[in-house]
Amino acid sequence: MASIRELHQQLITKKRSAVEIAQESLDCIQALEPKLHSFLCVTADRALEQAQQVDAQIAAGEEIGWLAGIPTGIKDNLCTQGIPTTCGSKILQNFVPPYESTVTGRLAAAGAVMVGKTNLDEFAMGSSTENSAYQLTANPWDLERVPGGSSGGSAAAVAGGECPIALGSDTGGSIRQPAALCGVVGMKPTYGLVSRYGLVAYASSLDQIGPFGRSVEDVAIVLGAIAGHDPKDSTSLKVAVPDYVSLLSPELRPKFRIGVIKETFGEGLDAVVSEAVRAAIAQYEAMGAEIVEISCPKFRYGLPTYYIIAPSEASANLARYDGVKYGFRAENPPDLISMYTQTRAQGFGAEVKRRIMIGTYTLSAGYYDAYYLKAQKVRTLIKQDFEQAFAQVDVLVCPTTPTPAFKAGEKTNDPLSMYLSDLMTIPVNLAGLPGLSLPCGFDQQGLPIGLQIIGNVLREDLVLQAAYAYEQATEWHQRAPVL
Repeated sequence: MASIRELHQQLITKKRSAVEIAQESLDCIQALEPKLHSFLCVTADRALEQAQQVDAQIAAGEEIGWLAGIPTGIKDNLCTQGIPTTCGSKILQNFVPPYESTVTGRLAAAGAVMVGKTNLDEFAMGSSTENSAYQLTANPWDLERVPGGSSGGSAAAVAGGECPIALGSDTGGSIRQPAALCGVVGMKPTYGLVSRYGLVAYASSLDQIGPFGRSVEDVAIVLGAIAGHDPKDSTSLKVAVPDYVSLLSPELRPKFRIGVIKETFGEGLDAVVSEAVRAAIAQYEAMGAEIVEISCPKFRYGLPTYYIIAPSEASANLARYDGVKYGFRAENPPDLISMYTQTRAQGFGAEVKRRIMIGTYTLSAGYYDAYYLKAQKVRTLIKQDFEQAFAQVDVLVCPTTPTPAFKAGEKTNDPLSMYLSDLMTIPVNLAGLPGLSLPCGFDQQGLPIGLQIIGNVLREDLVLQAAYAYEQATEWHQRAPVL
Protein backbone atom coordinates (compact mmCIF):
# COMPACT_ATOMS: atom_id res chain seq x y z
CA MET A 1 0.00 0.00 0.00
CA ALA A 2 1.38 3.41 -1.00
CA SER A 3 1.87 6.33 1.40
CA ILE A 4 -0.62 9.18 1.85
CA ARG A 5 1.63 11.48 -0.21
CA GLU A 6 1.84 8.96 -3.06
CA LEU A 7 -1.90 8.28 -3.08
CA HIS A 8 -2.67 12.00 -2.92
CA GLN A 9 -0.42 12.62 -5.92
CA GLN A 10 -2.15 9.84 -7.87
CA LEU A 11 -5.53 11.39 -7.11
CA ILE A 12 -4.75 15.00 -8.02
CA THR A 13 -3.00 13.95 -11.24
CA LYS A 14 -6.00 11.68 -11.99
CA LYS A 15 -3.79 8.62 -12.49
CA ARG A 16 -6.17 6.77 -10.20
CA SER A 17 -9.60 7.47 -8.79
CA ALA A 18 -10.56 7.35 -5.13
CA VAL A 19 -12.93 4.49 -5.95
CA GLU A 20 -10.05 2.48 -7.46
CA ILE A 21 -7.91 3.08 -4.38
CA ALA A 22 -10.77 2.14 -2.04
CA GLN A 23 -11.52 -0.99 -4.05
CA GLU A 24 -7.86 -2.01 -3.94
CA SER A 25 -7.95 -1.75 -0.15
CA LEU A 26 -11.20 -3.71 0.06
CA ASP A 27 -9.82 -6.41 -2.25
CA CYS A 28 -6.70 -6.66 -0.09
CA ILE A 29 -8.84 -7.01 3.03
CA GLN A 30 -10.90 -9.74 1.39
CA ALA A 31 -7.76 -11.62 0.37
CA LEU A 32 -5.89 -11.29 3.69
CA GLU A 33 -8.63 -11.49 6.32
CA PRO A 34 -8.68 -15.32 6.33
CA LYS A 35 -5.06 -15.07 7.55
CA LEU A 36 -4.93 -11.83 9.57
CA HIS A 37 -8.40 -11.34 11.08
CA SER A 38 -7.68 -7.63 11.53
CA PHE A 39 -11.24 -6.41 10.92
CA LEU A 40 -14.41 -7.10 12.87
CA CYS A 41 -16.54 -5.25 10.35
CA VAL A 42 -15.79 -4.24 6.73
CA THR A 43 -17.74 -1.19 5.55
CA ALA A 44 -17.43 -1.66 1.79
CA ASP A 45 -20.58 0.23 0.78
CA ARG A 46 -19.74 3.22 2.97
CA ALA A 47 -16.14 3.24 1.74
CA LEU A 48 -17.12 3.30 -1.93
CA GLU A 49 -19.73 5.98 -1.28
CA GLN A 50 -17.14 8.18 0.45
CA ALA A 51 -14.66 7.52 -2.37
CA GLN A 52 -17.25 8.57 -4.97
CA GLN A 53 -17.71 11.86 -3.14
CA VAL A 54 -13.96 12.51 -3.35
CA ASP A 55 -13.94 11.70 -7.07
CA ALA A 56 -16.85 14.11 -7.56
CA GLN A 57 -14.85 16.86 -5.82
CA ILE A 58 -11.84 16.24 -8.06
CA ALA A 59 -14.02 16.18 -11.19
CA ALA A 60 -15.53 19.53 -10.15
CA GLY A 61 -12.05 21.02 -9.91
CA GLU A 62 -12.13 21.37 -6.13
CA GLU A 63 -8.92 21.19 -4.12
CA ILE A 64 -8.68 18.12 -1.88
CA GLY A 65 -6.75 17.66 1.34
CA TRP A 66 -4.12 15.08 2.24
CA LEU A 67 -6.59 12.54 3.60
CA ALA A 68 -9.21 12.73 0.87
CA GLY A 69 -9.70 9.27 -0.61
CA ILE A 70 -7.29 7.54 1.81
CA PRO A 71 -8.52 4.12 3.08
CA THR A 72 -8.63 4.10 6.88
CA GLY A 73 -9.18 1.47 9.56
CA ILE A 74 -10.99 2.47 12.75
CA LYS A 75 -10.52 0.67 16.07
CA ASP A 76 -13.84 -0.79 17.15
CA ASN A 77 -14.07 1.18 20.38
CA LEU A 78 -14.65 4.43 18.47
CA CYS A 79 -18.32 5.16 17.90
CA THR A 80 -19.37 5.24 14.25
CA GLN A 81 -22.94 6.30 13.55
CA GLY A 82 -24.96 3.51 11.97
CA ILE A 83 -21.98 1.11 12.06
CA PRO A 84 -21.63 -1.51 14.86
CA THR A 85 -19.21 -0.65 17.66
CA THR A 86 -18.53 -3.74 19.77
CA CYS A 87 -15.33 -2.96 21.70
CA GLY A 88 -14.43 -6.58 21.00
CA SER A 89 -16.99 -7.60 23.64
CA LYS A 90 -20.06 -9.83 23.59
CA ILE A 91 -21.82 -7.32 25.82
CA LEU A 92 -21.89 -4.80 22.93
CA GLN A 93 -22.29 -7.26 20.07
CA ASN A 94 -25.46 -5.57 18.74
CA PHE A 95 -24.67 -1.96 19.66
CA VAL A 96 -25.00 0.51 16.78
CA PRO A 97 -24.15 4.06 17.95
CA PRO A 98 -26.62 6.84 17.15
CA TYR A 99 -23.77 9.37 16.95
CA GLU A 100 -20.24 9.76 15.55
CA SER A 101 -17.04 10.13 17.55
CA THR A 102 -15.24 13.43 17.06
CA VAL A 103 -12.13 11.85 15.54
CA THR A 104 -13.99 9.74 12.99
CA GLY A 105 -16.14 12.75 12.15
CA ARG A 106 -13.02 14.85 11.54
CA LEU A 107 -11.51 12.16 9.32
CA ALA A 108 -14.75 11.92 7.33
CA ALA A 109 -14.82 15.71 6.95
CA ALA A 110 -11.25 15.51 5.63
CA GLY A 111 -12.41 13.00 3.00
CA ALA A 112 -10.86 9.87 4.53
CA VAL A 113 -12.50 6.60 3.46
CA MET A 114 -13.44 4.23 6.29
CA VAL A 115 -12.93 0.63 5.13
CA GLY A 116 -13.86 -1.04 8.40
CA LYS A 117 -13.68 -1.44 12.18
CA THR A 118 -10.61 -3.23 13.51
CA ASN A 119 -10.27 -5.94 16.14
CA LEU A 120 -9.08 -5.24 19.68
CA ASP A 121 -8.74 -6.70 23.12
CA GLU A 122 -12.13 -6.50 24.82
CA PHE A 123 -12.70 -2.90 25.98
CA ALA A 124 -9.02 -2.27 25.12
CA MET A 125 -7.87 -4.44 28.03
CA GLY A 126 -4.90 -6.48 26.88
CA SER A 127 -1.53 -6.55 25.17
CA SER A 128 -2.04 -9.18 22.49
CA THR A 129 -5.58 -8.86 21.02
CA GLU A 130 -6.18 -12.37 22.37
CA ASN A 131 -8.89 -11.00 24.68
CA SER A 132 -11.26 -10.16 21.83
CA ALA A 133 -14.58 -12.00 22.15
CA TYR A 134 -14.68 -12.54 18.38
CA GLN A 135 -11.36 -13.52 16.83
CA LEU A 136 -7.60 -13.67 17.22
CA THR A 137 -5.66 -11.26 15.02
CA ALA A 138 -2.36 -12.53 13.63
CA ASN A 139 0.92 -10.66 13.29
CA PRO A 140 1.63 -10.12 9.54
CA TRP A 141 5.34 -10.90 10.10
CA ASP A 142 4.56 -14.31 11.62
CA LEU A 143 0.98 -15.58 11.62
CA GLU A 144 1.62 -17.70 14.72
CA ARG A 145 2.50 -14.61 16.77
CA VAL A 146 0.37 -11.86 18.30
CA PRO A 147 0.19 -8.34 16.83
CA GLY A 148 0.23 -6.74 20.27
CA GLY A 149 -2.69 -4.94 21.82
CA SER A 150 -5.08 -3.63 22.51
CA SER A 151 -5.04 -1.96 19.06
CA GLY A 152 -3.70 -5.12 17.40
CA GLY A 153 -6.25 -5.09 14.59
CA SER A 154 -5.30 -1.56 13.50
CA ALA A 155 -1.56 -2.29 13.67
CA ALA A 156 -1.88 -5.56 11.73
CA ALA A 157 -4.11 -3.94 9.09
CA VAL A 158 -1.51 -1.23 8.40
CA ALA A 159 1.46 -3.63 8.54
CA GLY A 160 -0.30 -6.09 6.24
CA GLY A 161 -1.14 -3.40 3.68
CA GLU A 162 -4.91 -3.65 4.10
CA CYS A 163 -5.06 0.12 4.63
CA PRO A 164 -2.32 2.78 4.77
CA ILE A 165 -3.52 4.36 8.04
CA ALA A 166 -5.66 3.43 11.04
CA LEU A 167 -6.78 4.82 14.37
CA GLY A 168 -6.18 3.20 17.73
CA SER A 169 -6.51 4.13 21.38
CA ASP A 170 -3.71 4.06 23.95
CA THR A 171 -4.35 3.65 27.68
CA GLY A 172 -1.04 2.10 28.72
CA GLY A 173 0.72 1.49 25.40
CA SER A 174 -2.07 0.13 23.23
CA ILE A 175 -0.90 2.04 20.14
CA ARG A 176 2.87 2.01 20.62
CA GLN A 177 3.21 -1.64 21.71
CA PRO A 178 1.38 -3.15 18.70
CA ALA A 179 3.13 -0.65 16.41
CA ALA A 180 6.45 -2.02 17.67
CA LEU A 181 5.43 -5.67 17.31
CA CYS A 182 4.02 -5.10 13.80
CA GLY A 183 6.83 -2.89 12.51
CA VAL A 184 4.79 0.27 11.85
CA VAL A 185 4.68 3.79 13.29
CA GLY A 186 2.18 4.47 16.07
CA MET A 187 1.70 7.60 18.15
CA LYS A 188 -0.04 8.43 21.42
CA PRO A 189 -0.54 12.21 21.64
CA THR A 190 -0.49 14.41 24.74
CA TYR A 191 -3.53 13.75 26.92
CA GLY A 192 -6.24 16.19 25.83
CA LEU A 193 -4.78 17.06 22.42
CA VAL A 194 -7.21 14.70 20.67
CA SER A 195 -10.88 14.57 21.67
CA ARG A 196 -12.10 11.43 23.45
CA TYR A 197 -15.74 12.12 22.60
CA GLY A 198 -17.14 8.91 21.18
CA LEU A 199 -14.30 6.74 22.48
CA VAL A 200 -15.81 4.01 24.66
CA ALA A 201 -14.12 4.59 27.99
CA TYR A 202 -11.72 2.19 29.67
CA ALA A 203 -9.68 4.44 31.99
CA SER A 204 -10.72 8.04 31.39
CA SER A 205 -7.63 9.77 32.81
CA LEU A 206 -5.31 7.64 30.64
CA ASP A 207 -7.13 6.94 27.35
CA GLN A 208 -5.95 8.81 24.26
CA ILE A 209 -6.67 8.28 20.55
CA GLY A 210 -3.83 8.25 18.04
CA PRO A 211 -2.79 7.17 14.53
CA PHE A 212 -0.96 4.26 12.93
CA GLY A 213 0.91 4.57 9.62
CA ARG A 214 3.70 3.03 7.59
CA SER A 215 5.72 6.24 7.92
CA VAL A 216 6.22 9.13 10.32
CA GLU A 217 4.85 11.56 7.73
CA ASP A 218 1.61 9.58 7.45
CA VAL A 219 1.19 9.66 11.23
CA ALA A 220 1.89 13.42 11.29
CA ILE A 221 -0.78 14.02 8.63
CA VAL A 222 -3.43 12.05 10.54
CA LEU A 223 -2.53 13.64 13.87
CA GLY A 224 -2.93 17.10 12.35
CA ALA A 225 -6.42 16.17 11.16
CA ILE A 226 -7.76 14.71 14.42
CA ALA A 227 -6.10 17.02 16.97
CA GLY A 228 -7.66 20.18 18.34
CA HIS A 229 -10.16 21.41 20.90
CA ASP A 230 -13.59 19.83 21.11
CA PRO A 231 -16.30 21.40 23.31
CA LYS A 232 -17.93 17.96 23.65
CA ASP A 233 -14.89 16.71 25.63
CA SER A 234 -14.29 18.46 28.96
CA THR A 235 -10.67 17.21 29.01
CA SER A 236 -9.92 18.61 25.55
CA LEU A 237 -7.15 21.23 25.51
CA LYS A 238 -7.67 24.67 23.95
CA VAL A 239 -4.38 24.84 22.05
CA ALA A 240 -3.34 25.65 18.50
CA VAL A 241 -2.44 22.61 16.38
CA PRO A 242 0.82 23.09 14.42
CA ASP A 243 1.29 21.95 10.84
CA TYR A 244 3.28 18.89 11.88
CA VAL A 245 4.16 17.89 8.30
CA SER A 246 5.82 21.22 7.51
CA LEU A 247 8.06 20.80 10.57
CA LEU A 248 9.52 17.47 9.43
CA SER A 249 13.13 17.54 8.28
CA PRO A 250 15.64 14.78 7.45
CA GLU A 251 18.19 16.60 9.59
CA LEU A 252 18.04 17.23 13.31
CA ARG A 253 18.15 20.83 14.41
CA PRO A 254 21.48 21.99 15.91
CA LYS A 255 22.17 20.99 19.53
CA PHE A 256 19.31 18.50 19.60
CA ARG A 257 19.54 16.67 22.93
CA ILE A 258 18.28 13.12 23.34
CA GLY A 259 17.94 11.51 26.75
CA VAL A 260 18.33 7.76 27.19
CA ILE A 261 16.30 6.43 30.13
CA LYS A 262 18.80 4.16 31.83
CA GLU A 263 16.14 2.35 33.93
CA THR A 264 14.68 0.83 30.74
CA PHE A 265 17.84 -1.18 30.07
CA GLY A 266 18.65 -4.19 32.20
CA GLU A 267 16.86 -7.22 33.57
CA GLY A 268 13.86 -8.35 31.52
CA LEU A 269 14.98 -6.67 28.29
CA ASP A 270 15.80 -9.05 25.44
CA ALA A 271 19.42 -8.70 24.28
CA VAL A 272 18.32 -8.32 20.66
CA VAL A 273 15.99 -5.43 21.59
CA SER A 274 18.71 -3.75 23.64
CA GLU A 275 21.18 -4.09 20.77
CA ALA A 276 18.77 -2.62 18.21
CA VAL A 277 17.83 0.35 20.41
CA ARG A 278 21.50 1.00 21.29
CA ALA A 279 22.26 1.02 17.55
CA ALA A 280 19.47 3.56 17.01
CA ILE A 281 20.95 5.76 19.72
CA ALA A 282 24.35 5.51 18.03
CA GLN A 283 22.69 6.51 14.75
CA TYR A 284 21.31 9.63 16.41
CA GLU A 285 24.76 10.47 17.73
CA ALA A 286 26.17 10.07 14.22
CA MET A 287 23.49 12.49 13.00
CA GLY A 288 24.76 15.15 15.40
CA ALA A 289 22.48 14.69 18.40
CA GLU A 290 23.88 15.05 21.89
CA ILE A 291 23.16 11.88 23.86
CA VAL A 292 22.51 12.27 27.60
CA GLU A 293 21.92 9.42 30.05
CA ILE A 294 18.83 10.24 32.09
CA SER A 295 17.62 8.62 35.30
CA CYS A 296 13.89 8.34 35.95
CA PRO A 297 13.99 6.34 39.20
CA LYS A 298 10.18 6.20 39.59
CA PHE A 299 9.77 4.74 36.07
CA ARG A 300 9.79 1.21 37.51
CA TYR A 301 6.75 1.97 39.64
CA GLY A 302 4.67 2.70 36.53
CA LEU A 303 3.35 -0.84 36.11
CA PRO A 304 1.94 -1.36 39.64
CA THR A 305 0.63 2.21 39.68
CA TYR A 306 -1.18 1.69 36.37
CA TYR A 307 -2.73 -1.59 37.47
CA ILE A 308 -4.38 0.17 40.39
CA ILE A 309 -5.52 3.36 38.64
CA ALA A 310 -6.69 1.86 35.33
CA PRO A 311 -8.81 -0.98 36.82
CA SER A 312 -10.31 1.47 39.33
CA GLU A 313 -11.48 3.74 36.53
CA ALA A 314 -12.61 0.71 34.50
CA SER A 315 -14.68 -0.50 37.45
CA ALA A 316 -16.57 2.79 37.42
CA ASN A 317 -16.80 3.14 33.63
CA LEU A 318 -18.03 -0.40 32.95
CA ALA A 319 -20.75 -0.26 35.61
CA ARG A 320 -23.06 1.10 32.88
CA TYR A 321 -23.22 -2.32 31.21
CA ASP A 322 -26.05 -3.81 33.22
CA GLY A 323 -28.45 -5.17 30.59
CA VAL A 324 -30.86 -2.24 31.03
CA LYS A 325 -29.92 0.51 28.62
CA TYR A 326 -28.13 -1.11 25.67
CA GLY A 327 -26.06 -4.07 24.60
CA PHE A 328 -26.36 -7.70 25.61
CA ARG A 329 -28.91 -8.85 28.20
CA ALA A 330 -29.06 -12.28 29.82
CA GLU A 331 -32.14 -14.28 28.79
CA ASN A 332 -35.02 -14.75 31.22
CA PRO A 333 -33.41 -13.63 34.49
CA PRO A 334 -35.75 -14.22 37.47
CA ASP A 335 -35.25 -10.73 38.96
CA LEU A 336 -33.38 -7.44 38.51
CA ILE A 337 -30.26 -8.38 40.50
CA SER A 338 -30.01 -11.66 38.57
CA MET A 339 -30.27 -9.73 35.32
CA TYR A 340 -27.30 -7.56 36.35
CA THR A 341 -25.13 -10.45 37.49
CA GLN A 342 -25.99 -12.86 34.66
CA THR A 343 -25.60 -10.18 31.99
CA ARG A 344 -22.12 -9.28 33.22
CA ALA A 345 -21.09 -12.87 33.85
CA GLN A 346 -22.06 -13.91 30.32
CA GLY A 347 -21.21 -10.66 28.53
CA PHE A 348 -17.73 -9.84 29.88
CA GLY A 349 -14.60 -11.87 29.19
CA ALA A 350 -12.14 -13.12 31.82
CA GLU A 351 -9.66 -10.22 31.57
CA VAL A 352 -12.37 -7.57 31.82
CA LYS A 353 -13.83 -9.31 34.87
CA ARG A 354 -10.38 -9.52 36.42
CA ARG A 355 -9.76 -5.79 36.04
CA ILE A 356 -13.25 -4.82 37.24
CA MET A 357 -12.70 -6.92 40.38
CA ILE A 358 -9.26 -5.40 40.99
CA GLY A 359 -10.67 -1.90 40.55
CA THR A 360 -13.69 -2.51 42.75
CA TYR A 361 -11.42 -3.90 45.47
CA THR A 362 -8.98 -0.96 45.41
CA LEU A 363 -11.84 1.56 45.59
CA SER A 364 -13.64 -0.21 48.44
CA ALA A 365 -13.83 1.11 51.99
CA GLY A 366 -10.62 0.49 53.89
CA TYR A 367 -8.50 0.06 50.76
CA TYR A 368 -8.95 3.37 48.93
CA ASP A 369 -6.21 5.17 50.88
CA ALA A 370 -3.86 2.20 50.91
CA TYR A 371 -4.05 1.56 47.17
CA TYR A 372 -5.81 4.09 44.96
CA LEU A 373 -4.74 7.26 46.76
CA LYS A 374 -1.16 6.02 47.09
CA ALA A 375 -1.09 5.13 43.38
CA GLN A 376 -2.18 8.67 42.49
CA LYS A 377 0.66 10.06 44.62
CA VAL A 378 3.18 7.81 42.85
CA ARG A 379 1.72 8.95 39.52
CA THR A 380 2.65 12.50 40.50
CA LEU A 381 6.19 11.39 41.33
CA ILE A 382 6.54 9.69 37.94
CA LYS A 383 5.37 12.90 36.27
CA GLN A 384 7.95 14.87 38.26
CA ASP A 385 10.72 12.52 37.06
CA PHE A 386 9.76 13.32 33.47
CA GLU A 387 9.63 17.06 34.19
CA GLN A 388 13.18 16.95 35.57
CA ALA A 389 14.33 14.96 32.54
CA PHE A 390 12.86 17.43 30.05
CA ALA A 391 14.66 20.27 31.76
CA GLN A 392 17.82 18.67 30.33
CA VAL A 393 16.81 17.19 26.95
CA ASP A 394 14.45 17.68 23.98
CA VAL A 395 13.15 14.08 23.81
CA LEU A 396 13.66 10.80 25.62
CA VAL A 397 14.24 7.42 23.99
CA CYS A 398 13.96 3.82 25.18
CA PRO A 399 12.73 0.45 23.88
CA THR A 400 9.00 0.31 23.16
CA THR A 401 8.64 -3.30 24.33
CA PRO A 402 10.92 -5.66 26.29
CA THR A 403 10.66 -8.36 23.60
CA PRO A 404 9.62 -8.81 19.96
CA ALA A 405 6.22 -10.38 19.24
CA PHE A 406 5.50 -13.53 21.25
CA LYS A 407 3.53 -16.57 20.11
CA ALA A 408 -0.24 -16.70 20.46
CA GLY A 409 -1.20 -18.53 23.64
CA GLU A 410 2.25 -18.11 25.18
CA LYS A 411 1.14 -15.71 27.92
CA THR A 412 -2.62 -16.14 28.12
CA ASN A 413 -2.41 -18.12 31.38
CA ASP A 414 0.09 -15.74 32.95
CA PRO A 415 -1.51 -12.28 33.30
CA LEU A 416 1.51 -10.78 35.10
CA SER A 417 3.84 -11.79 32.26
CA MET A 418 1.37 -10.26 29.79
CA TYR A 419 1.21 -7.02 31.79
CA LEU A 420 5.01 -6.68 31.55
CA SER A 421 4.63 -6.14 27.79
CA ASP A 422 3.58 -2.56 28.62
CA LEU A 423 6.40 -1.94 31.07
CA MET A 424 8.08 0.75 28.91
CA THR A 425 4.94 2.49 27.67
CA ILE A 426 2.74 2.86 30.78
CA PRO A 427 4.68 5.71 32.49
CA VAL A 428 4.06 7.92 29.44
CA ASN A 429 0.28 7.57 29.90
CA LEU A 430 0.51 8.19 33.63
CA ALA A 431 2.28 11.48 32.90
CA GLY A 432 0.00 12.40 29.98
CA LEU A 433 2.93 12.79 27.58
CA PRO A 434 3.22 12.17 23.82
CA GLY A 435 5.02 9.00 22.75
CA LEU A 436 5.76 7.37 19.41
CA SER A 437 7.08 3.98 18.35
CA LEU A 438 8.84 3.37 15.05
CA PRO A 439 10.84 0.43 13.66
CA CYS A 440 14.53 0.35 14.58
CA GLY A 441 15.54 -3.20 13.62
CA PHE A 442 14.59 -6.87 13.40
CA ASP A 443 15.57 -9.95 15.36
CA GLN A 444 17.06 -13.15 13.90
CA GLN A 445 13.58 -14.46 13.09
CA GLY A 446 12.65 -11.37 11.12
CA LEU A 447 10.39 -9.86 13.80
CA PRO A 448 10.30 -6.05 14.14
CA ILE A 449 11.74 -4.11 17.09
CA GLY A 450 10.41 -0.71 18.13
CA LEU A 451 12.14 2.45 19.35
CA GLN A 452 10.03 4.64 21.64
CA ILE A 453 10.46 8.43 21.49
CA ILE A 454 8.87 10.44 24.31
CA GLY A 455 8.25 14.18 24.35
CA ASN A 456 7.24 16.76 26.91
CA VAL A 457 3.63 17.94 27.11
CA LEU A 458 2.42 19.19 23.69
CA ARG A 459 5.84 18.66 22.11
CA GLU A 460 4.57 16.30 19.43
CA ASP A 461 6.56 18.44 17.02
CA LEU A 462 9.89 17.42 18.58
CA VAL A 463 8.85 13.74 18.81
CA LEU A 464 7.86 13.69 15.13
CA GLN A 465 11.01 15.56 14.09
CA ALA A 466 13.25 13.11 15.93
CA ALA A 467 11.35 10.14 14.51
CA TYR A 468 11.35 11.46 10.94
CA ALA A 469 15.08 12.26 10.95
CA TYR A 470 15.89 8.73 12.17
CA GLU A 471 13.47 7.15 9.69
CA GLN A 472 15.03 8.99 6.76
CA ALA A 473 18.54 7.96 7.85
CA THR A 474 17.64 4.25 8.03
CA GLU A 475 15.83 1.68 5.93
CA TRP A 476 13.79 -0.22 8.51
CA HIS A 477 10.51 1.42 7.50
CA GLN A 478 10.94 0.21 3.92
CA ARG A 479 10.56 -3.44 4.88
CA ALA A 480 7.16 -5.08 4.67
CA PRO A 481 5.92 -8.57 5.52
CA VAL A 482 5.30 -11.02 2.68
CA LEU A 483 1.77 -12.40 2.84
